[in-house]
Amino acid sequence: MIDYFAQHQDYFFYALAGICLLVELALLGISGPLLFVALGSLLTGFFISLGLIHAFSVAVVLFAGLSVASAALLWGPLKKLQNKEVGPETSSDMVGKILIATAPITQVDGRVSYSGIEWMARLDAVDIEIINAESQVEVTSVDGTVLKVKPFLS
Repeated sequence: MIDYFAQHQDYFFYALAGICLLVELALLGISGPLLFVALGSLLTGFFISLGLIHAFSVAVVLFAGLSVASAALLWGPLKKLQNKEVGPETSSDMVGKILIATAPITQVDGRVSYSGIEWMARLDAVDIEIINAESQVEVTSVDGTVLKVKPFLS
């Protein structure tokens, strides 16, 4: 096997890229440095396949440089994609439902009843300070397990 990779250095770098991607996907979930190592390895294998690199020592230096360069260029944009804030859920079938407040609802606390279950609720409107218990409310969005509500005006 060592002889094979010695004769086909590009396949060595392709195999290294594949192994790095598998480990990245299986263990790190596309958030670690192995993604950049895999990219550097893939590009190095590509340059060897094109016949632009013949010495293994040059390939190793290129591999290291490409890995570092890809990390420097892609780290920021990939972090922005990962940490992108998602707004409240507005496609839930709960949106638009008219419910009864079982406890006073404020910006930080409250409860409503739906289908025999008490749900946590928070005020969606900032111009209102409180909705009293037993009042009707309308669900405007869902944020995890918390229903955002506003007073129901019939």
